Amino acid sequence: MSKQHSTDSSMTPIKVSIESIDIKGQYIQLAAPIHLSGRLNVSELLTQYSVDRQQDLTQPMLQIGIDEAGRGPLLGSVNVAAAILPAAWSGLIEEQPLTGTPLSILTDSKQLSEKKRDILYPLVKQYAIGYVIADIPAAVIDQVNILQATMLGMRLCTETLIEVVAQQFAMACEMTADAVKPLQVEVLFDGNRCPELDFAKLAKCGVEQANIDCQAWVKGDARHTSIAAGSILAKVSRDEAMYALDTQHPEYGIAKHKGYPTRAHMEAIDTYGVLSEHRRSFAPVRKALES
Repeated sequence: MSKQHSTDSSMTPIKVSIESIDIKGQYIQLAAPIHLSGRLNVSELLTQYSVDRQQDLTQPMLQIGIDEAGRGPLLGSVNVAAAILPAAWSGLIEEQPLTGTPLSILTDSKQLSEKKRDILYPLVKQYAIGYVIADIPAAVIDQVNILQATMLGMRLCTETLIEVVAQQFAMACEMTADAVKPLQVEVLFDGNRCPELDFAKLAKCGVEQANIDCQAWVKGDARHTSIAAGSILAKVSRDEAMYALDTQHPEYGIAKHKGYPTRAHMEAIDTYGVLSEHRRSFAPVRKALES
């Protein structure tokens, strides 16, 4: 893979805005849109996950790793990211599948310096077969609570990537007059729970629930390369949003605390008030509004 990826016609951009959604049987209008962005390297996908159709009717397992960043801050979005690494690079970090690759230093983003995360961020984007980053704004966090907002982001990242991958496989099979083989997906979530996917919607794309293996991994970003890749995308994309917000409101010192409830942040809220990007459902912000 090389720098030509930026202009490679095999790169399919992913850009989605969600304004309303079904959550646990309730169709709700979101307080603000959830934006998802990413891309899929179609040629690499088809090369690495194709099989000899004469020998095997099943699809090799496709691994998606998902992590989040920003559950604790009082300010801004919670970011969720999903990544599909090259097949040979996907696995347990302790088995060192990334040795000798451009992502050799990849591990849990919290264990890496900001400098190393910033180095890895464009490399993960460049070498991942596919990725999606979801930005769930403060207004949605206030609407459904931080846990549900995070689960919603994980669900949307998963469904979006699976749908795009399934679509590309179907198109490839159509062009070659081959039968569409069942897509086998392993989805690894960092944490102790998996989101509830819309399996009916995924079935319409040709991916049945029986072919989707969802797993929750506590501290998974330090265990699996794909989750670690997702953690880099989530963390750095959120940090970039915080730096952008800092330029708009320099008096809050956002570049330093990144929205977390530090003493400096609380003093800034007391002095300058609550921003529209603050999470009003979080106790310190709620108290500031009431005082």
